[in-house]
Amino acid sequence: MVDQKARHQKSARNSARPKAQNRKTSLSVIAASALTGSAITAILMTSGFARSTVSPDIFRQLDLFGDVITQVNQNYVVEPDNADLIEGAIDGMLNSLDPHSSYLNAEDLQTMQEQTRGEFAGLGIQVTMDNEGRGRGLVRVVSPIDDTPADRAGMQTNDLIYEIDGKAVFGMTLTDAIALMKGPRGTSVDLKLLREDVREPIDLTLVRDIVTVNPVISKVERENIGYVRLTQFTEQTYPKMVDAIKALDEEIPGGMRGLVLDMRNNPGGLLDQAVAVSDAFLEGGEIVSTRGRRAKDTMRELGTPGDVLGGRPLIVLVNAGSASASEIVAGAVQDRNRGLVVGTKSFGKGSVQTVLPLQNGLSGALRLTTARYYTPSGRSIQALGIMPDIVLEVTRPDQEEPAETRSESDLQGALAAEIRGDAEAEVAQEESDTSLFVEPIVCPAEEDCQLERALDILANGTEFTQYLADASSIQR
Repeated sequence: MVDQKARHQKSARNSARPKAQNRKTSLSVIAASALTGSAITAILMTSGFARSTVSPDIFRQLDLFGDVITQVNQNYVVEPDNADLIEGAIDGMLNSLDPHSSYLNAEDLQTMQEQTRGEFAGLGIQVTMDNEGRGRGLVRVVSPIDDTPADRAGMQTNDLIYEIDGKAVFGMTLTDAIALMKGPRGTSVDLKLLREDVREPIDLTLVRDIVTVNPVISKVERENIGYVRLTQFTEQTYPKMVDAIKALDEEIPGGMRGLVLDMRNNPGGLLDQAVAVSDAFLEGGEIVSTRGRRAKDTMRELGTPGDVLGGRPLIVLVNAGSASASEIVAGAVQDRNRGLVVGTKSFGKGSVQTVLPLQNGLSGALRLTTARYYTPSGRSIQALGIMPDIVLEVTRPDQEEPAETRSESDLQGALAAEIRGDAEAEVAQEESDTSLFVEPIVCPAEEDCQLERALDILANGTEFTQYLADASSIQR
C-alpha cells in the first residue's frame, strides 16, 4: 500500500485533525520521466495484481519465444548472456506499450525507492528519449532539479544530450544513457548538448553529488503575498508545503493577502501527495478520479472540509514542464474555480503508473500504466494538458517567437487523447477558446515576467475576483 505517512493533516491552523483517514487508499502512483540515476517518482507496492486467466494463445506465443531463445543460444556469433536476453525481451515488451511503462531491475527498483524519499546520488535532471523530430534518438532534458549539479551547470529544459563521456547517445536506450550518467558521488561526467537557440554544441563537465530534492521553496513577495514553489511531489511535499504556508502567514503582519503556487517545470510524483496538496486548498468534494480496465483501477479521490488559505486568493503557475501530479493539482483548482491557473499549457501526462514487484522485488518490478486520471469535471488531461485561464507566452528580446516546447502527445506510443462530446473534434483547441485571454510578453532574460504578472493580479483584489468569475464560465 502507499505509505500512509504521506497522508496528511488538513491545515496549518488545525494540523492535529487528520484529513484523509477515511479516504480510500490509493494503490497507484503518478510516474514522471526518469531522473538521472534512475530516480522515478513512484513508490513500491507491497502487493501485486491477482493473476488473471491467461489466454491459451499466450502459451503458443511463449513457445515461439522459447524457440527464439534456443536459436540465439545455439547460433549467435558469440555466446550470449541469458539474463541479458531475458531483460532485453522484457524491456522490449514494456517499451512497446507506452512511454511510461517500463521494467525496473532489482538495482533500479532499490534506487527508485531511495529517490522517492527525496535524496539520491546523481546529476539532478529529469530526462526522456526523443523518438522523432530533430532530437530523434537523443536524450531530452525535461527539467533540471533546483540546486543540483545539472542546475548549477546551467542545463535547461529541452536541452538534447547527444554524447556522454565520449559515447554517442544515438542508438542507446534511455536506460543505457541513464546508466552512463550514474556514478558515485564526486566523480565527473562529460556531456555534449544541443540547445534550440544556440548554434554551437555545448560541452559540460558535471560532478555527481548527493541530490537532496527540496520539494518546497517559499518566500514573501511584495511584502504581503506568499510564494510557494513545488519542485516535485515526494513524500515530503504536502507537510513541507503546509509548514511553509504557516511560516509565511506568521512572517507577514496580518497574514498573506494571497498565494502564488508555482509548479512550473514540476514533472510530477506521488499521487497521494497531489491529492493532499489539492485538498489543502479545497473545501471537500472531488479532487481527481482514475479509470482503468479493472474495477480496482477505478476510484475517486475526495477531499474533506477546510482550506489552508481560508479562502484567500490563489494563483497556480504552470508551463510545458508541469506534468502528471502537477496537472492534477492545477486541474482540481481550475475545475473547482478555487483559483486562477496562469502560464502556458502543461505537458499533458494524464496516465497513472502502478509499480508491481516481481518475486517480492527480488527480480525488480514493472512500472505499468494502469489507468487514466480525470479532473473533477471529468476532463482527461492525457495528451491535451491543462490550458491556463490566462495564457502568458514569454518571448525573450533575442527571440522572434516563444521557444518551441515538447508535450506528451509528441512522445512515440503515447496514449491517445480522449475528447468529450464530439469524438471527431480537433484535439488541439485554440487557446482563445479555453482561456480568458492570451497575453504575449517580451521579457528580459533575467526577469520572471509570468510571476510578476501573477503578483500584479493578486495585488489587485478586484481584478482577481473578476478574472475568477469570468473563468468559471469557460466551457472546457
